[in-house]
Amino acid sequence: MRRCGEWRPPAPPRNGCFHLLPFLFTLLLLLFVTPTGREDVQIMAQNHSAVNNKKEVPDRRTCILDTVLDAIGSTPCIRLNHVPKKHGVCCDVVAKCEFLNPGGSVKDRIARQMILDAEASGRLRPNQTIIEATSGNTGIGLSLVAAVKKYPMIITMPKKMSHEKEVTLQALGAEVIRTETALPWDHPDSLIGMARRLEKEKGYVLLDQYRNPSNPKAHYEGTAQEIYDQCGGKVDMAVFTTGTGGTMAGVARRLKELLPNIVIVGVDPYGSILADPSVPLDPKPYLVEGIGYDFVPDVCERKYVDRWVKSADKESFALASEVHREEALLVGGSSGAAMWGVLQAAKDLRPDQRCVVVFPGWHPQLHDKVPGQELAGGERPGGGRSDTPNLRVAGGAAGGGKEKTVGV
Repeated sequence: MRRCGEWRPPAPPRNGCFHLLPFLFTLLLLLFVTPTGREDVQIMAQNHSAVNNKKEVPDRRTCILDTVLDAIGSTPCIRLNHVPKKHGVCCDVVAKCEFLNPGGSVKDRIARQMILDAEASGRLRPNQTIIEATSGNTGIGLSLVAAVKKYPMIITMPKKMSHEKEVTLQALGAEVIRTETALPWDHPDSLIGMARRLEKEKGYVLLDQYRNPSNPKAHYEGTAQEIYDQCGGKVDMAVFTTGTGGTMAGVARRLKELLPNIVIVGVDPYGSILADPSVPLDPKPYLVEGIGYDFVPDVCERKYVDRWVKSADKESFALASEVHREEALLVGGSSGAAMWGVLQAAKDLRPDQRCVVVFPGWHPQLHDKVPGQELAGGERPGGGRSDTPNLRVAGGAAGGGKEKTVGV
C-alpha cells in the first residue's frame, strides 16, 4: 500500500502508445519521403515553440482591466476607404488610431512609460510632484497616469492650446500654468523654461519628454510592433507628424529593423524647423497643436526620416474635417496634417502597396479652431497671424476659464 505523500510513477495509458502512431507516421513521412522533409519539421517545431512561448495578452473586450492604464495601447489599425482615393492615392492606406487611447492621444503611451521608468529607477517616489512642459496631450496622458498613481501634477502649457485641453487637465487633478506662445523655447518664462526653473526651485520631478529616452522607447517596444503585427508585416510607407519626434523615432527605428525598405515620411508645419534645422526659422504662428518646434528635441532622430512634407493650417483642418465626414474618425488637426503628408507622399505607391499613417490625437482641439469662424473681437490665439485666411479661434488665446498666466 502506498503511504500518504509517497511518489509513484504514473500508470501508462490503457491503450498503450497507439494514439501516437498517426503523429509518428507523419513525422517519418516528412523526414524520409518528401525532399524538404527536414526543413518542414524544423518549421513545425519553430511554429510550435512560438505559439507556446507567445505572451498572452488579455482581450479588453472580454475581460475586466485593473485600471485605465491597462487600456493604453493596442489601438486599432483602420483602413481609410474614401479620403485617399478621393485625392488620387491608389495604394492601401491604413490609419493607426492613436486618438482612441484613454486620454485621447498617442502621448498616453509615453506618459505611462516615463512614469514607470522613473519609478523603477528610484527617481520618482510616492507623493512627489511631477511637472511637465507640454502642448497638452502629454500633459493629459501624464495627468491620467498620475491620477491613478496619486502623484500631484503640474502642467506648463502655451496659451495657444485649446481651452478643452486645459479643462481636461484640471478634471484629472492637474494644476495648469499658461505661458506666452511666442516665447522661444529657451526663454526662462517659456513652457520649457518655466518647467525647468520650477524643477530646480521647488524640487519637482521633471520627466522632460523632449530628452527622455522613455519617449521613443514606448513606441519602439509598443506602437511599432503593433503596426507590424496588425499589417501582417506588410508596410511600404509610414507617415508621422513630428513634435518631440518620439513617436516617429521609436516606430521608425523598429520598422526599419523589421522592414529595411520601408519609407518613413515626417510631416512638419510651416513655422517649425524640424524638417530642415539649417534653414533660418521663419517665426510664423500656426494653429495646429502638438506638432513642430523652434528647436530639435534630443529624442527626434531625424536620420530615420526619408522624406519631409511641410503642412499648413488650412489643409490640415480641412482634411481633419474630411476624415470626420468620410471615414467617421474623430481626429484632431495634427491628424489632418498627417493626412496631408499621405496625400503628398503616397501618390507614388502602387495599388498593391500599403501606407500606414499615425493619427495622433482626437477632435476637441477642433471645437474652437474652425476655418471661417470668427470670435467676438476677432482675436487670434497668441496675438499672431495664421497662414490660413479667415481662421479664428473661439474663446481667445487662452480659451477663457481659470488659469495661471506666466511670462511677458
